[in-house]
Amino acid sequence: MRSLFQIAAILVIAVPAIASNETDRQVNPDVPRGTVTTGVFDRSEIYPGTTRNFSVYVPAQYDSTKPANLMVFMDGRNYVRPGGPFRVPTVLDNLIAQEAIPTTIAVFVDPGTLSATKNGAKNRSNRSFEYDAMSDRYAKFLIDEFLPVALKDLNVSSSPLDRAVCGISSGAICAFTVAWHRPDQFGNVLSHIGSYTNIRGGIVYPGLVRKTHQSPKPIKVYLQEGVDDLDNVHGDWPLANHDLAAALQFAGYQYKLEMTEGGHSAKWAGEVLPGAIRWLWDEDAESTKIPSTATKPKWEPHPDAIRQAGVPEGTVEVMSPWESKVFPGMVRDWAIYVPAQYDPKTPAALMVFQDGERMRKIDGRWRIPIVFDNLIARGEMPPTIAVFLNPGHDQSKPRQRNRSSNRGFEYDSLGDRYARFLTEEILPVVEQKYNVSSDPQRRAIGGSSSGAICAFTVAWNRPDQFGKVYSNVGSFTHLRGGNIYPGLVRKTEPKPIRVYMADTSGDVDNAFGSWPWANQRMASALKYMGYDVRFDWAEGYAHNADYGSSCFPDAMAWLWRNETHQPVVDTSDDLGGDYPLLRLLIPGEGWEIVAKDLGFADAPCADAEGNFYYSDMRAPAVYRVDAGDGQQTKIADVPVSGLMFGPDGLLYGCQGSKRQVVAIDPENGTTKTVASDLRPNDLAITKDGTLFVTETPTSRVLRINPGNGEVVIADEGINKPNGIALTADGGTLAVSDYGGDRTWTFRVNADQSLDAKMPTMPMRVPIDPEGEFNFNEPPPRQATAKGDGMAIDRAGRFYVTSELGVQVFDPSGRPCGVLPKPDPSKPLTSCVLAGEGHRYLYVTNGKTIYRRLVNADSNKPVAIP
Repeated sequence: MRSLFQIAAILVIAVPAIASNETDRQVNPDVPRGTVTTGVFDRSEIYPGTTRNFSVYVPAQYDSTKPANLMVFMDGRNYVRPGGPFRVPTVLDNLIAQEAIPTTIAVFVDPGTLSATKNGAKNRSNRSFEYDAMSDRYAKFLIDEFLPVALKDLNVSSSPLDRAVCGISSGAICAFTVAWHRPDQFGNVLSHIGSYTNIRGGIVYPGLVRKTHQSPKPIKVYLQEGVDDLDNVHGDWPLANHDLAAALQFAGYQYKLEMTEGGHSAKWAGEVLPGAIRWLWDEDAESTKIPSTATKPKWEPHPDAIRQAGVPEGTVEVMSPWESKVFPGMVRDWAIYVPAQYDPKTPAALMVFQDGERMRKIDGRWRIPIVFDNLIARGEMPPTIAVFLNPGHDQSKPRQRNRSSNRGFEYDSLGDRYARFLTEEILPVVEQKYNVSSDPQRRAIGGSSSGAICAFTVAWNRPDQFGKVYSNVGSFTHLRGGNIYPGLVRKTEPKPIRVYMADTSGDVDNAFGSWPWANQRMASALKYMGYDVRFDWAEGYAHNADYGSSCFPDAMAWLWRNETHQPVVDTSDDLGGDYPLLRLLIPGEGWEIVAKDLGFADAPCADAEGNFYYSDMRAPAVYRVDAGDGQQTKIADVPVSGLMFGPDGLLYGCQGSKRQVVAIDPENGTTKTVASDLRPNDLAITKDGTLFVTETPTSRVLRINPGNGEVVIADEGINKPNGIALTADGGTLAVSDYGGDRTWTFRVNADQSLDAKMPTMPMRVPIDPEGEFNFNEPPPRQATAKGDGMAIDRAGRFYVTSELGVQVFDPSGRPCGVLPKPDPSKPLTSCVLAGEGHRYLYVTNGKTIYRRLVNADSNKPVAIP
């Protein structure tokens, strides 16, 4: 799904490669053929419980007295197949016989599979957890566990220059991650349509690569990418690969970017594989060199940036320097523009500009007071009060070249600090002087460069205050972690923000990012999520106001246009295993209140008919809400923190304060003790009635036999195990961690024992607004995600409540996105699918219970009425 600006940018950089070396992909009867042996590896402690197939290719020219080169291929079966798109053994046979490459042994390894041991349960793939993760876990698996077995009795070079790691899609980012962590083991990377997107955090790689520019890692990288590759929930593949290529070039790596025809398929990668392997093993191979496209065309002001006869002129009041409390010790100059048409009886629109002095100069590039005068007079924007704010400057320090010392910290930091500065300090003063609308759709914020990402950050954190954003050459780069925004946008419920963006191909490329690629990734993410977004793009120019100011009046007319946006959503690039929020959320359906003014809501659950149950911990009581008419009935006078129906029709609940698990008869409310002398928090129940219970204070998961009350420790070691849920087939148990940043999964065996424990679901942890936003570092995070109650829908999605909201994961544990809390000021303790057809997501949010209609039954696109 390519937009016009993306196609233009891609074609400027690279032309699709012509398929070459076809003869090297065909079996040549005159060429000695190597041997391929197969095996099974099932002894991993790093990925416990997994089994994987592998193959080893040994060329005919192999001499056991001489170390051979080594290539390791992830998704091995795709690369080794004789009739497949890659046919690696045949290609290596031919290239080795030609002496085009050294004698090379190849290992083809598949991702792990967790084989079900329970009757009726399904096998579970471990591919994404292994391949998409950013840690060194897979490198340790390869180096410490797998390769010693696969390469037994083979003489392979130990020099990283003679060793390569290879893969396609998620296997490609896996290959890069292995070499990134262990360049002492692998000095070469072969990447096909690599997933340098936000599946599990890979979007940050360009920023990490650029940070090594003073001392690049000894890695040689080949990147193949298709011009029509994916644009989906996880990211935009062509833009991601271009962004990584630009980073490799800036940091001085030896690399090659080969853009081919096609999309997310091995077909085109296979066609150019012989040439790729030749390049990888060629010591004198030339790197791709992407030239700068920066230019300095003559600048002319837009006609609407010139004073026009008969147009009423607004006034600009220079305010007294502002000393901030949110940014202690910082002082700033600021001013307020008031249009001639301002009427104190009518609320005016509002727009805030960062780098205010530069933006309000009437003889500069922007000339915003003049532009506003002209557009307001023509009715192309409402009467708008503009606030022009300079960045803060430390009063104790002298100014250097008239620059404000706190600009980067204020503007580039993520979190809500600058939004609080505006809403708590500046806007109250403006609102005392003028009648300003409180409607966020009549409030805009804008800026250029770091001022632009600042504007977006304010609206992102406070869409209740600002519904419009203007961005020119926005710094969505790794100055202070802003490079994560495209990933956040794609995996967060869309916010009511209209966004205008402008950038050029000649924008800056430096140690902190490529502004052109960063802005394209950002615009692509907004477009994918259905935002009301416009992205104006031009070739050439540089990191300045020349292009942005020339478009500024048109941008304002678009931003302030009186038009209701109809989202255009296209999830056709989402593959069968992708579960985007856009296929879960139903347009027009938001949160609605089920119950309010409670003491403290918890323990949501549902029966087979969809009737909803919950506990008011402070009443104390358990209630039933009818799925049809919503009528509420009290069924028991007890508090419980976890609640679920067993196969016997009884409700089982956790009473941590009384150190017991109880069974409640929903017909008469009678309660009996099932197990005691434990500290239960939440529970899940198998089809045969076995209870799994989290014991948060002791870091344990317990297994309880409800027949005799026997309690067995099923697992120990999760910091604060909290929410717990079983998949529909009963083969996988998931446990959230209130004291960590992962949700864990286990295999449930036929005897109800647990094994194959792995932290497969990475939780999004809140940004710490009071933390240190260090330069060229990721934003500071709070200590934990506070993972709490859980649910699983009929399509297999996992829902985990947390400090940020409901975090949604696909069946393989990949993050799908976050639904923010209905009430951000209150804790979100748990969730369940209930109501008619179990199609409503219910959440307990402090003193209130909410629900919303979702597409819980399937992963098919949602029809927009």
